[in-house]
Amino acid sequence: MMSDNLKKVDLSCISWKVIKNDGLDLEYTVPIPRSVADGILMELEETLCFFTGDLAKIKVFGKIYPLPRQQVAYGDPGITYTYSGITVPALPWPKPVLMLRDFLFTLKGIKYEFVLVNKYRNGNDHMGEHRDNEPDLDPKYPIASISFGEERPFVLKHKDARKPGPLKKNISPVIIKLEHGSVLLMNPPTNDLWYHSLPTRKRIKGARINFTFRKMVQKNIF
Repeated sequence: MMSDNLKKVDLSCISWKVIKNDGLDLEYTVPIPRSVADGILMELEETLCFFTGDLAKIKVFGKIYPLPRQQVAYGDPGITYTYSGITVPALPWPKPVLMLRDFLFTLKGIKYEFVLVNKYRNGNDHMGEHRDNEPDLDPKYPIASISFGEERPFVLKHKDARKPGPLKKNISPVIIKLEHGSVLLMNPPTNDLWYHSLPTRKRIKGARINFTFRKMVQKNIF
C-alpha cells in the first residue's frame, strides 16, 4: 500500500537543488527511492480514473480541443479550478492522493487544498506553454509537483524571452528533467514571470503521472 511505501522514505537525508534566474525560484529533489516510486506508480495506475467528455477538453484561442493527455482533479469540498476557459470540479480525495498530500505536508509544512493530476500516456502526450497564475491560486505559496513514471524534460521560458522583435530579452530557457519519484516546487514569483511546458518526446513509450498541488485563495462565503 502507498502509506506503507511512503513510510520507508527517509526525510532526514533529503537535499534540495535550488535554481534561481531572473524571477525564477525553484526547488528540486528526488526524495522517493525508485523501488518505492515503482510501487506507488503501480497503485496509481490501478486506482486513478480520469475525466471524460467536456472535462477532457481544453479551450485554445477560442476553440475547443481534446486534451493531449489524461486529467483529473481532487480537492477539499466545494473547490473548482478554472484555467484556459475550462472549469474543473475537485473530486473527493482518494486515499492514495491524500497520502501524497500528507507526504508534502511532512516534507514542506504546507497543506494543499487542491491537486491537478495529468497522465502522459506516452511521449506524444504533452502540455503547451502556460503560466499557472490563475486568480483561484494563492500567489504566496509554491505549486508543488510530484512525478512518477517516465522521465520527461520540463521547459521554462521567461515571458520577456517570448516577445517578438526588439522587446525580446535574451534570457535562456531552463530545462529540468523530472525524474521518477521527484518533487519540484515552483516558488513565487515564478508563475508570474515564467511559462512552462512539457513538450512531446516521441521516442518515449511509457507513461508519466504528475501531480501539481496548489494552495487556493480562501473565499468568504456569506
